[in-house]
Amino acid sequence: MEILNQYRPPELHREEQTELLTVIVAAYNIEKYIERGVRSVCDQTYRNLEIIVVDDGSTDATGRILDELAGSDDRIQVIHETNGGLARARNTGIARAKGNYIGFVDGDDWIDPDMYEKLFSALIDKKADIAVCRYRQISRTRTFDESVDRAVLFEGQEALAVYVEERKEFEIQNAAWNKLYRKELLPEALFPEGRWYEDIVFTTEALARAGRCIYLDNALYNYIIDREDSIMNRRINSRTFTDQIPAYYEKTKFLLDLGREDLALVHDYFFYKRLLIFYGDLAKTEDGGGYLRRLEEILRRDRKRAESAFQTPVADPRDRKKLKLFYRSPAAYCRKLRWDEQVVVPCKVQVKKLLGKYK
Repeated sequence: MEILNQYRPPELHREEQTELLTVIVAAYNIEKYIERGVRSVCDQTYRNLEIIVVDDGSTDATGRILDELAGSDDRIQVIHETNGGLARARNTGIARAKGNYIGFVDGDDWIDPDMYEKLFSALIDKKADIAVCRYRQISRTRTFDESVDRAVLFEGQEALAVYVEERKEFEIQNAAWNKLYRKELLPEALFPEGRWYEDIVFTTEALARAGRCIYLDNALYNYIIDREDSIMNRRINSRTFTDQIPAYYEKTKFLLDLGREDLALVHDYFFYKRLLIFYGDLAKTEDGGGYLRRLEEILRRDRKRAESAFQTPVADPRDRKKLKLFYRSPAAYCRKLRWDEQVVVPCKVQVKKLLGKYK
């Protein structure tokens, strides 16, 4: 891993923009957002783009808006499909792509004007297979951006390790949309169709295949975090068990097959930690009974693996105590969470305020 402070990707003038980049935009019933999202791609400083927009069976005005946009920019290709989900829409775009480099944008988000110029320039400059950027989290009330004036060059499986370890200083994440890939690097299976959380295994495989990855630690992608009908903002539901949890198991298997037992255990630590968090959140609701039982069954069935995972060096000792308490008594575990939330955390916040006041 090499830290490149104040790194600036070389500027690419129009005559240097000879490589075709394909940007795939998936859209479904987002008439309020789609024009902004597509125009942000059209307005890129890197002009040699193929923009493939897949309308995934929208029933609102999304399709009509896309056709109008295509009439104003001949780089836009609109594909209208029956509804098949985000994974199929992206796969459709990949199948049509002529560019040797592929990027993804979700139609309800938007990107900075120089995102693809910077990603592509950095990728070529550092001879990388994947370029990744940080992203802003946009809500109705604020914008959250932790950009740092630097880049990070990862060799071999270093980016994969940072991603699996969920290191917060690097916003690599599961998402496909803050990355630019060499097309030949994309996993053969592409996105698993008909499933949510389709990025989990896709991103893991892509990072594992990359010989080198360049990470730009400044936000170039704008991600809406509070759209009500977004998958990311839906509470635990049946898809958690049919799609999300199986994807995490598949990720573990992939890492084991790769010969990275160490990373598989780290991944499992964060996986089972999420299940514990899910359990605690559901215990606060009146309708969580069925899901609570399913979560408890999974955690008890996987107890040996979970306890091993919580012994990894990255595991927080406090999480080990929580896991141990859960296996002793789920009810006691939930009481401890409520105590921490209602008493311990407010006290710590108050003490911090007092200390700040008298500095």
